[in-house]
Parts: sequence; structure tokens; C-alpha cells
Amino acid sequence: MTLLETLLHRAERGGISLWLLNMVLLRVIPFNRPLGVRVISLTKNEIIVHLPYKRSNFNHLRGLHACALATAAEYACGLLLLRRMGSGKYRLIMKHLSSEYLYQGKSDATVRLTVEESWFETQVVKPLEHQESVEVPLKAHIVDEQKNELCITELIWQVKAWDAVRTPR
Repeated sequence: MTLLETLLHRAERGGISLWLLNMVLLRVIPFNRPLGVRVISLTKNEIIVHLPYKRSNFNHLRGLHACALATAAEYACGLLLLRRMGSGKYRLIMKHLSSEYLYQGKSDATVRLTVEESWFETQVVKPLEHQESVEVPLKAHIVDEQKNELCITELIWQVKAWDAVRTPR
């Protein structure tokens, strides 16, 4: 189990603070540092991520930029999938991302992703017992402080056994 996986598990159980988890994530995933995204809630089946309304996340209309919203959704989905699958046995890689933008974000935003245990078992765990890879579709909803739905982002992740990967780690 990697350090990041350990921290995700411990944060879920209250073994470490979310503040510490977020500080480590800023170091481990430096690409996302300018966005200011942070995990505000994490359980085995749900993650909530905060995206601040700040200048570096603005588009030309002073609304939240489409790419900032999509990246926050990817961040949430990737972390929840990493929390569920780990990275030791399986490689997690995003295959597809699409977003439908519904409302202009003019305040902080929240990404919420929930994955039911039964769905995860039937769509991911069981197929991986007989296949070397599986495609995992996830849908993240992003809302602003007034609960306006800003966008819906759909991601498809490929989960593949490391021993079936043909490129070096």
C-alpha cells in the first residue's frame, strides 16, 4: 500500500485529519495546486471536494473556468477510485472525460461523487476476477454554494491488472 493509499484509508476512519491529507495531495499531485481543490469529506463510497471561487480558477467572464470544473471532477473520481482499488494490483488511468455545463459558477463549488457498494462489486470487482481490465464509468455532479448545478462530468476509467500492462511503470 502506497503512502497516499494509507492516508486515504486513515482519513476516512478519522486516523488523520483531512487537512494533513490535503497537504500531502498538494505535494503528490502538484498539477492541481493552483486550483486550490481540497477534500472536505471522504468515506468508502463517497467523496466531496471543494473548488474555490478565486482568480486563478476564473474564465474570461469571472466565472469558474470549464477546465477547473472538469479537473476538480477528475480529482474527486480518481481519489475515490484509488481509495477503493488501490494502486498495487491495478493501474488506474482515465480513458474519457466529458462535461455538460449547465450554469455559470460565481461562487465556490463542490464536487460530490457517490458509488454504491453493490454497483462497485458487480461492475468492477467481479469482472476483474475474470478479465484483465474493466472500464469504470463515473459521474460527478458539481454545484455552487446556492446549490445550482454547474456541470455534470462523466469519466471513464480503465482499471487494469498491472501484470497485463505492456508499458513500464
